[in-house]
Amino acid sequence: MYTLPPSRQIKWHSIRSLPPMSMEQVLHMNGEGEETSYAKNSTFQRKVILGTELILEESIKRLLHQTTYKSNLKVVELGCSSGPNALLVVYKILGIINETVMSLNREAPILQVYLNDLFGNDFNGIFKLLPDFYQRIQERGDNVGSCLINATPGNFYGRLFPNNCIHFFHSSSSLHWLSQAPEELTMGEEPLNKGHIHLTYTSPAIVYKSYFEQFQRDFKLFLGSRSDELILGGSMVLSFLGRKNALFEIGDSGVLIGIVLNDMVLEGLIEKTSLDCFNMPLYCPTMEEVKQIIEEEGSFTIQTLKTIQISWNSHLPDDIDVSILDNKVRGDLISKSLRAVMEPLFSFSFGKDIMHELFTRFGRKISQIMEIETLQYTNLIMSITKR
Repeated sequence: MYTLPPSRQIKWHSIRSLPPMSMEQVLHMNGEGEETSYAKNSTFQRKVILGTELILEESIKRLLHQTTYKSNLKVVELGCSSGPNALLVVYKILGIINETVMSLNREAPILQVYLNDLFGNDFNGIFKLLPDFYQRIQERGDNVGSCLINATPGNFYGRLFPNNCIHFFHSSSSLHWLSQAPEELTMGEEPLNKGHIHLTYTSPAIVYKSYFEQFQRDFKLFLGSRSDELILGGSMVLSFLGRKNALFEIGDSGVLIGIVLNDMVLEGLIEKTSLDCFNMPLYCPTMEEVKQIIEEEGSFTIQTLKTIQISWNSHLPDDIDVSILDNKVRGDLISKSLRAVMEPLFSFSFGKDIMHELFTRFGRKISQIMEIETLQYTNLIMSITKR
C-alpha cells in the first residue's frame, strides 16, 4: 500500500495559496514511447473521427463549391495531439478535395495544413509519421507536393493565425477541455465541490453554474478567434464530448474516477485536501447549450448540429473480439486508454507514484459498472460556416 509522501501532506490553506497550474503546461497526452502513450491508445478518438466522415465530406464539398480560392487551401487541425490520428483527417480531406475538383474539372489546390496543439504536445511523434503518410497518398494517386504540413503550437482559446487567411478548421475530442477549471470553486474558505473532481448530479448548483460559465467564456473566445481567422464563407467541423441532458451520470469517466480517488483518500493514499481542491478542467455541454452559445456569439451559421452515442467499448483495439472479453479485461483496457489522456493532469495534481494504483482501481470500477450498465459517451458533432 502507498503512503503519502511528507511533501504532499499539506493543509487546505496552503493549497489555496499555491499559484494556479498552467493548463498549457500539463494538459497533454502521454508521449510517444510509453506503453500507455496516446499514440498506442487512441482507438476511441480515431473512431470518433471516422464517425464524422460524412459531415466532413459535406463541409469540404460545400467549401469548394461556394468559396473562392486561388492556388492553395489552408486547413487547420486543432488539438491534433500525437500519433496516427493527427494525420487521419488530413488524409480524408485530401481525398475529398481531389475527388471534388476532378468532378468540377478544376485544378487541385495545394493543401496547406497546420497541425495545432498546446506547447507540451509531442509534435516530433507526428513528424516521424510523415514519410509513411506521404507514401500512402502517393500510392493513392495524390500529388505529394500538393500537401504541405506544418506545426502551429499554441492555445486555441485565443488567436493563432492572421485575419481572413484560413479556409477550414477541424477539431475532434478537444473542445470539452476548458482553458482552466473555474477559479471560483477554490476561492473561498472552503472548496465548493468538496469530494468531487467534476460535475456530478450531487454537485451544488453553484458548481454547475461555474462550469457552464467557464465553458461559455472559452467557447465564445474560440468562436470569435476562429471567425477572425477564417475567410468569409470558411467553415469548421467540430466534435467533442457532450451530454444528453442536465444530469451528469455515473457513466461519466470523471464521475467514476472521482469515486476511485475518494476510496484512495479513505485509505490514506491521497490527502483529502488535495482531492477537495482539484477540479477537472472539462465540461460536456448539451446540444442546447452549444446552440445557445453559437447563436449568442453570432459569427457562424449552423449547418449541422447533432449528437451520437458511442460505446465505451470503442476504446478497445480493433484487433480484439469484444464478445469474448470478460468485463475485467475490458475494464483494464478501457482504463489504459483513458490513462493515456488523463495521466499527465492527475500526475501533476496527485503525484506520479500513485498513477498505476489509481488506473488499476479505475479499471476495476469500470468492470463493476459494466456488469449493471451499458456505458456510452454522448458526442456532439457540428458543421458551422462563417457569416
